[in-house]
Amino acid sequence: MKDNVASTVVLMLLLFLNIRLLNGESPPGKPTIFKCRSPEKETFTCWWRPGTDGGLPTNYTLTYHKEGETITHECPDYKTSGPNSCYFSKKHTSIWTIYIMTVNATNKMGSNISDPRYVDVTYIVEPDPPENLTLEVKQPEDRKPYLWIKWFPPTLVDVRSGWLTLQYEIRLKPEKAAEWETHFAGQQTQFKILSLYPGQKYLVQVHCKPDHGFWSNWSQESSIQIPSDFTMKDTTVWIFVAVLSAVICLIMVWAVALKGYSMVTCIFPPVPGPKIKGFDTHLLEKGKSEELLSALGCQDFPPTSDCEDLLVEFLEVDDNEDQQLMPAHSKEHPGQDSPLSGTSHHRLKSYSPRKISGHGRPQPAVFTKAKLIMAQE
Repeated sequence: MKDNVASTVVLMLLLFLNIRLLNGESPPGKPTIFKCRSPEKETFTCWWRPGTDGGLPTNYTLTYHKEGETITHECPDYKTSGPNSCYFSKKHTSIWTIYIMTVNATNKMGSNISDPRYVDVTYIVEPDPPENLTLEVKQPEDRKPYLWIKWFPPTLVDVRSGWLTLQYEIRLKPEKAAEWETHFAGQQTQFKILSLYPGQKYLVQVHCKPDHGFWSNWSQESSIQIPSDFTMKDTTVWIFVAVLSAVICLIMVWAVALKGYSMVTCIFPPVPGPKIKGFDTHLLEKGKSEELLSALGCQDFPPTSDCEDLLVEFLEVDDNEDQQLMPAHSKEHPGQDSPLSGTSHHRLKSYSPRKISGHGRPQPAVFTKAKLIMAQE
C-alpha cells in the first residue's frame, strides 16, 4: 500500500514538472557580474547581467565576503545605481581589500549562481568625464595665435587633497574630418593647440584617467569656429628664412663647382719660384769691384779659384754686342787711386743683359768684350 502511494506521488510530481516544461517554465539561467566601477575610490558599484528567467518571476541577490573573512553579507543598496546593480557607499567600502562577490538567481523552478568576482576598489577606479570644457581662440601680438582649451576635474573626485590624481587627454578634429587628433595633457587642466586650419570649425573632447584604473568616457563635444585670418606669421617668416638659406647654399655650391679652381687659387695662391739675386748695373760704371763681386755671390777678395769659376759661369763673351755700359776706349790701369790697386781686378768694357726667355725665366747676364785680368802681388 505504501509503495503504491509513493509511486503515485512521484508520478504526480513528474506530471507537474512536465506540464511546467511544456508551458516554458524552468529554473533561471546563470547570471554574470560583468563590471565593477568606482568613480572616486571611495564608493563603488557592481553590475550583473541576468540569465534566462525560466518563464517565471526571478529574484536576484548579490552576496559578498571580504578576503580572510567567513561572514557573508548581502548587497547594501540595490536602487542607487539602477536595475541589476549593487551600490557600496563609503560606509561599506574599504580600499586595499578584496571583495569576493556572487549573484544568486531564484524562481519557483529552482536557482542558479554566478561565478565569483574578485574586486579591489583601488584598481576599479573609472572617473566621470571632465566638466565645463571651454574653448577660446587667442591671437597675441608678440606670439603665435592658438586655441586655448580649459576644463575642470569631475565633481566627485577629490584632487585637491591628492587622494586621487588624474591625467587628461584631448582629442579634436575639423567638423567634417573622419579621424581625431589626440594630445596628452598630463595633469594640467588647460592646453594650447597651435596647428589649426583657418576657417574650419573644430570639435573638441577631453577625458581623464587615475594612476590605477581606467579612462573615463569622453566629455560632451565642444565646438569653435577658427577665424579665416588665423595666420601663423612667425611660422611663415621661418619658412621663408629656411627657403632663402637653402637657395643661397645651392648657389654657393654651384659657384664652387664651376669656378672651383679659380677660388682655390685665390684662397691658396701658389708659392713663387726662387728668384735670382741680381746686382746694380751702375756698379759697372763706378768700377766698384768688391760690390760687383758681392752681387755675383763671391764674398772674398781677391777671388779664389771657386770665385773665378763662379765668374766664368756667369760671364759670357759676346763680341757682337753693341750696347756699351763703359766706353771702349776707357781703360783703367791699376794705380794708387784705383780701387783695384794692389789686388786682382776686372776690366769690363761693355755689358748687355740677355733678353728674358719666353717662359718668364731670367737668363744669365751677358758681358761683352770683357777681359778678366787676375793679378796678384
